Amino acid sequence: MTETIIKAVNGKRPHWGDHCHFAENATIVGDISMGDDCSVWYGAVLRADVDRIIIGDRCNIQDLACIHQTAGRPAILGNDVSLGHGAVVHAATIHDGALIGMNAVVLDLAEVGEGSIVAAGAVVLEKTVIGPGELWAGVPARFVKKIDPDKALSYARHYCQYKQSLSPAPTEEVWNKPDASTSPVNKLYRRG
Repeated sequence: MTETIIKAVNGKRPHWGDHCHFAENATIVGDISMGDDCSVWYGAVLRADVDRIIIGDRCNIQDLACIHQTAGRPAILGNDVSLGHGAVVHAATIHDGALIGMNAVVLDLAEVGEGSIVAAGAVVLEKTVIGPGELWAGVPARFVKKIDPDKALSYARHYCQYKQSLSPAPTEEVWNKPDASTSPVNKLYRRG
C-alpha cells in the first residue's frame, strides 16, 4: 500500500496542526507549516526545499495539486483556502477564503485576494495582484467580475466536513522522529 511521504529537507521538516487528513500518496516535504483541519489529497505535492510553505487553518489541497516556492519567495495560503485538482501555486500568496480552480496556475509573487476565485485553467502571471472578491479567468488571467466572497469559502467548508469521515493524519510524534532533521540522508519516514 502506498503511504504519505513526509520528509525533512536540509534539516527542515513539515509541521501540522490538529485534525488534518493526508491521503495515502500525498507528498509533504521540507519547511512546511500547516494549520488545523487541513486536508492534502491524492497525488498532491507540497515541496518546500528552498523556502517555506505556510498554510493556514481549514485549507484543502485537492488531488494532484502542487505547492512550491523559490529562494526568498515562500508560498503562503491563508485560512479556508481551496486548491482545485491539479492546481499549481508557485511562490505566491493566496489570501483567506480564496479558491484556485482546477488546473489553474498562480506564479511567483502573485497575490490572490480574500474570497477571490481563479477559474479553472487560468494562468495568473508573476506579480499579478487580484483584489478581494474578484473572479479572474483566462490565459493570461484577467479580471471578469466582482463576486460574493462567501462563494469561494463554501468550497473550503465542504472539504472540511468531508475529511471528518476519513482517518486523520498521524500526530507529529509518529512522523517527525527526533533524528529526522539531522539525518545526513534526510531519511524518509513512512507510516508502518
